[in-house]
Amino acid sequence: MSTVTYGGGTKDDPWILKTPSLSSDYQAWREGDSLMVQVGATKLSYQARGIEDLHAMLVARADWTPLGNADEGKPVADGSVEAWARSDDNPVGGYYGLRKGYRGRFANYVTPVLELLGLVELEHGARNNRVRATN
Repeated sequence: MSTVTYGGGTKDDPWILKTPSLSSDYQAWREGDSLMVQVGATKLSYQARGIEDLHAMLVARADWTPLGNADEGKPVADGSVEAWARSDDNPVGGYYGLRKGYRGRFANYVTPVLELLGLVELEHGARNNRVRATN
């Protein structure tokens, strides 16, 4: 189920997406090596390579993976996408988020981009959503 109004993924034509729980709209676009996310007045930025790196991790895992959404500094569930996105063992050796204080919520904002690109199947319940690679 695609939950986006397609855009081009650029600053002038961003993707208009919904969070996995379908409770909030946001915009996302690639800008150089960054994936920019605009949620209301808040702007977050992640390393754009997180899209490909997360997909590769999900392909290797070959099963449903909990999202584990959490703000930076909040605990995350082991084995979740959010835990992976902060782990010293991921391909970048730590957070994919670029702006200190706003490095969390990777699972909440990046997984819908992967869904848009046809790389994952994403659950859309009120909470405890999961994701898995489709190819």
